[in-house]
Amino acid sequence: MIPMPETWPGYCRRRAAGARAAVLALFTMTMIARTAFSAASTDSLAWRELPPLPDQLGFAGAFVGTHNGALLVAGGANFPGKPPWEGGVKVWHDTVFVLEKPDGGWKIAGRLPRPLGYGVSVSARDGVVCVGGSDAQRHYAEAFVLRWENGELKTTPLPPLPKPCANFSGALLGSTLYVAGGTETPDATNALKTFLALDLAAARPQWRELEPWPGPARMLAVAAVQDKAFFLASGAELSGDAQGKPVRRYLSDAYRYQPGRGWSRVADLPRPAVAAPTPAPALGQSTLLVLGGDDGSLVGFQPLDRHPGFPRTILAYHTITDTWRPLGEMPAAHVTTTIASWRGGFVMPSGEVRPGVRSPAVWSLQPAFQKAAFGWINYSMVLLYLLGMVWIGFVCSKRNKSTNDFFRGGQRIPWWAAGLSIFATMLSSITFMAIPAAAYTDGWNLFLANSYILITPLVVFVYLPFYRKLNVTSAYEYLEQRFNLATRLAGSVLFMLYQCGRIAIVLYLPALALATVSDFNIQSCILVMGVLCILYTVAGGIEAVIWTDVVQAVILMGGAVFSLVFILSRVDGGLGEAVRLAANGRHFFETVNWSWDLTVASGWVILLGSPFHNLLSYTASQDVVQRYVTTPDERAAARGIWLNALVSVPAQAVFFAIGTALFVFYKQQPRLLEVTLQNDAIFPFFILSQLPAGVAGLIVAGIFAAAQSTLASSMNSIATAYVTDFHRRLRPGLSDQGYLRMARVVTVAVGVAGTSAALVLASADIRTIYSTFLEVLGLLGGTLSGLFVLGIFSRRASGRGALLGALLSAAIVFAIRFSHPLNVFAYAPIGMTACVAIGWLLSRAWPEPARHLQGLTIHTLGANKSP
Repeated sequence: MIPMPETWPGYCRRRAAGARAAVLALFTMTMIARTAFSAASTDSLAWRELPPLPDQLGFAGAFVGTHNGALLVAGGANFPGKPPWEGGVKVWHDTVFVLEKPDGGWKIAGRLPRPLGYGVSVSARDGVVCVGGSDAQRHYAEAFVLRWENGELKTTPLPPLPKPCANFSGALLGSTLYVAGGTETPDATNALKTFLALDLAAARPQWRELEPWPGPARMLAVAAVQDKAFFLASGAELSGDAQGKPVRRYLSDAYRYQPGRGWSRVADLPRPAVAAPTPAPALGQSTLLVLGGDDGSLVGFQPLDRHPGFPRTILAYHTITDTWRPLGEMPAAHVTTTIASWRGGFVMPSGEVRPGVRSPAVWSLQPAFQKAAFGWINYSMVLLYLLGMVWIGFVCSKRNKSTNDFFRGGQRIPWWAAGLSIFATMLSSITFMAIPAAAYTDGWNLFLANSYILITPLVVFVYLPFYRKLNVTSAYEYLEQRFNLATRLAGSVLFMLYQCGRIAIVLYLPALALATVSDFNIQSCILVMGVLCILYTVAGGIEAVIWTDVVQAVILMGGAVFSLVFILSRVDGGLGEAVRLAANGRHFFETVNWSWDLTVASGWVILLGSPFHNLLSYTASQDVVQRYVTTPDERAAARGIWLNALVSVPAQAVFFAIGTALFVFYKQQPRLLEVTLQNDAIFPFFILSQLPAGVAGLIVAGIFAAAQSTLASSMNSIATAYVTDFHRRLRPGLSDQGYLRMARVVTVAVGVAGTSAALVLASADIRTIYSTFLEVLGLLGGTLSGLFVLGIFSRRASGRGALLGALLSAAIVFAIRFSHPLNVFAYAPIGMTACVAIGWLLSRAWPEPARHLQGLTIHTLGANKSP
């Protein structure tokens, strides 16, 4: 039977059914991705009961803290005879208990100077700082430090408060203790509105009275420290009734204090939380937990012996989105107690569980973040991407017959590919995650650093002609021709050291971010990215690097644009509402600081410093300059540079917009935020928790792409710099094939070393040392670019003067960094200016014999012809 042709209605029905199936499949994959992440986005806090205090009743208002790994609980008050509703009398205590291990036993460590409770206590470097407090007769102003040393309790005095105070709250921000509110006497009918600070690191600490918060005076508030700020929330305002007895008004307002900026009001709590355990635990980089607290709903409850207890609901506050949300419940509601950080978690000893009733129970709180399962669909997408990159490398390997092919791609790269390669090289995986994170936390302030358009004319019309006319392979060949061999080798070594160190960071940070929010194994992630990148870079040379960069740039931007559209589609109210919420949340340019303070990322520092900062990459860094000599001619190279400039600014805008959209999305849906999340992981977290399976894998492939584009560029440019600047001089008699083999050996060696360093970073705690190493090398960027400025723009600069100018410039930058640290954007202009000025002056004061400068300065550029 001959089949009949399909009718139009039948065709439409079939296509509609196919569309429904596709939508259903997409919905199913989305549910799979979200279900896999459900454990991470639910209220997951793990509570564990530790050995109870060796007192049958327990205490309220005890001083709590840790020192030398031990937990100290001191003083407090209870009703030892009978409960207050039966006429019991409150008794204050002076016993200090110590618990040295979570599974150990409590023992008596010593005594306080007197029975005392209801003061402020925080854990500091030198011990448990105890401030103020009360007993049955009065309040106190004294302050002291409890230290646990070699099994003995020691007490050291501190300056007393300006006046007696109890029932107040405090927290430690850096080395400064802040305390707020409280009452001055036991029968006070007015709370205090005082805000004091004590710098514990000062040689002679003294209390300073600061401007108080803009809200009512209060006692029993919740204090906290998070995101470099002090927070004050809830508490009770006091007034006197007709008989002169204190009456509480329960407060739910909250405030943030930022040193140097003062107070600002933040979102009100959903309910009052008077006397909640304080300081409130800080999780991740932007979450605070208010544990229970008295909401005032049961004031006057009778009979007291049947009081159901205080609320157990945990409230989570997010400092970035300025939102509160419930986060499960405590196993038991304790108030008038202190929270201390201990053994990677938080501990809440004793406290009041209902009016007049204490508990000896000690609870430990541990965040229990469960990572998402990445899933086979996502793994398949990443695998396809990685295999594609290796395939490109082996295709390009067929045309790598000489060092000119390996280092310069035979100068057959199209201008648009070279431009996209520059773009992909500059947009690392760190940028892929860091820019959305920066916009999510602080707005678009750093967008002011987009000075690419400003410096592009300088690069195209001044620097590019030198590299093309001199027909260089290494950028540092120019330094030898203009100055001397020592200057060339110094510049090349500095570049290679920085890039070698950078490889490990570029591999480690994205792997860490992905492993933080998913079941990715960080070591496997590093190995896969590193090994496969080595394979295609060794096989295909700079040509493979450039063509993989092109593919990676498309994946990067395609994934970024899709993510932005997807996030905005999930915002209630669409684009207009997103813009409104972001503007109200000061998440565009509203928070730019327009001061001339060089120690902060002020608007002027960014605007004036970023051109110098970016000039290094585009004029003196081999990984970018190498692209300039891969095109057939200078005109094609110039078009590639312009393409990069034109693409970079809107691309940066997309990534900043992603961060802003994430802020709006999570402000509308705070329940979807993970409380322990690090801010830099917000974009990977969204990708894995909200995007459909498969799409999430493609975006993660984009993160891999960003890492590998930078990694491949670093490996190839290091090999180019070494062979061109060093090996040809050390082994002048080798054939071109010998140099090509050495280039491949260096590529493998650098890749293996960088991957190994990333693995060490992932398993050993040397990140601080490694970051310092990279920072020191990074400080020399202005000096290196200053050498090129000096050589190109001055005919009088000599090799001896330039090299000494560079050394003195580096010394100046280091001296500033380690004596008066500045913002990162300030060092490049200082280093470059110092190098140029000192080098020029020394060249004038210490001249060298006249040299042949045709084609080596801007004044003599026309002497050579472009290849």
